[in-house]
Amino acid sequence: MQISRVPLILLTVLYAWQWTTTAALAGDRTTLRWLSFDKGVMEAQQTGKKILVDVYTTWCGWCKKMDADTYNNGSVASYLQGHYVLVRINAESATQLKYRGQNYSEQDFARAFGVDGYPTTLFLKSNGDPITKFAGYADASQFRDIIAYIAEDHYLAKKFDEYMKGKKN
Repeated sequence: MQISRVPLILLTVLYAWQWTTTAALAGDRTTLRWLSFDKGVMEAQQTGKKILVDVYTTWCGWCKKMDADTYNNGSVASYLQGHYVLVRINAESATQLKYRGQNYSEQDFARAFGVDGYPTTLFLKSNGDPITKFAGYADASQFRDIIAYIAEDHYLAKKFDEYMKGKKN
């Protein structure tokens, strides 16, 4: 008895369609473009975008969860790509970076910004001036609100709590 190839091909096509549809419904997983600090600052100055600095450590479980669940969320990733230059620094690294004409290790830079827990997200203006920092893990929904609050300059006029109350009304 010979097995027909048509049903096998049809099953393969249906499986592929189901997989891509399921992935799309789960929120497109967008690969983010992370830069070194020096390249990120240079790009931000050229584009006028704010800088988001993800401060992490290699052993940090919450950092890994934020990568997997928050930064990989389609809505978050899409918003970040459109509004920020993305930088990652390892808070335990001796890798050198330049900030305000001075050389720092990534570790010293994190300390200079008062980072004492991981993950911590630093927000900087396109010229490198600090805006604020967010310490700890944020799920995709919460983080999407935070990054919009900063990117759209709401922080200049109101506190985050007021911003969130206005969104609910």
